[in-house]
Amino acid sequence: MVVPVIDFSKLDGAERAETMAQIADGCENWGFFQLVNHGIPLELLDRVKKVCSESYRLREAAFRVSEPVRTLEALVEAERRGEAVVPMDDMDWEDIFYLHDDNQWPSDPPAFKETMREYRAELKKLAERVMEAMDENLGLDKGRMKAAFTSDGLHAPFFGTKVSHYPPCPRPDLVTGLRAHTDAGGVILLFQDDKVGGLEVLKDGEWLDVQPLADAIVVNTGDQVEVLSNGRYRSAWHRVLPMRNGNRRSIASFYNPAFEAAIAPAVSEGGAAASAYPEFVFGDYMDVYSKHKFEAKEPRFEAVKAPKTA
Repeated sequence: MVVPVIDFSKLDGAERAETMAQIADGCENWGFFQLVNHGIPLELLDRVKKVCSESYRLREAAFRVSEPVRTLEALVEAERRGEAVVPMDDMDWEDIFYLHDDNQWPSDPPAFKETMREYRAELKKLAERVMEAMDENLGLDKGRMKAAFTSDGLHAPFFGTKVSHYPPCPRPDLVTGLRAHTDAGGVILLFQDDKVGGLEVLKDGEWLDVQPLADAIVVNTGDQVEVLSNGRYRSAWHRVLPMRNGNRRSIASFYNPAFEAAIAPAVSEGGAAASAYPEFVFGDYMDVYSKHKFEAKEPRFEAVKAPKTA
């Protein structure tokens, strides 16, 4: 099995119905799919690869003395002394920084800010187009998902970008690249490395590669889409394996609800009583998620459930 690959340009043509069905399959049965011919200029994607790779080169020395590296070195040294060692299960082999509208961005390389602003604007538009396709497939009014994320336009959605690199790892048996988790938010769009693999999604109890594909955008659904769809779309467990060779680049953008937005199922089978998820404020959910990201997601929904009144 391979993660579905969808030609997004066919959404506006004679093959629209088939394309919508492919998107539905990706959302319902995988929680992951890849988009090609998505409308983002390839020249822009090339610039993004360049500035993100250059930004990591400026950070590489710091990663070599980071806690994951020092911890792994200590484990290897203990192993050499004949001691029994246990793989690290509480940290990840990755270098990361975040971009959103209100934080400080790297100023070096010089083209980084302009390139990433342009890229994020394109990704945000693509996310909204994907959400509209989800609305239609779920039988919702156009823009329903965006309205939920923004409290009907009262608040701006949270749109963040995580720039990651997974450097070569000398002992991938002793560390994870990124621990298995589901994503907390809404629609996630990933521009992953087209040469160095490692990303896996859990499907029917089996870990499967999200195959590197040049210039594709990987889409996955987060916990809030699961809630809005009342479980019809499930957020998928995924992880990144460390690699001995190659420096994996990963640029994930998250179209999430505003922290003030109230999230509840928008799809029901037989009325409100059939809702499988509680209504909650996204900011409250994030408070729980930040402490329990790598644990089962069901208790997170329960933790933000409003107490019953007498």
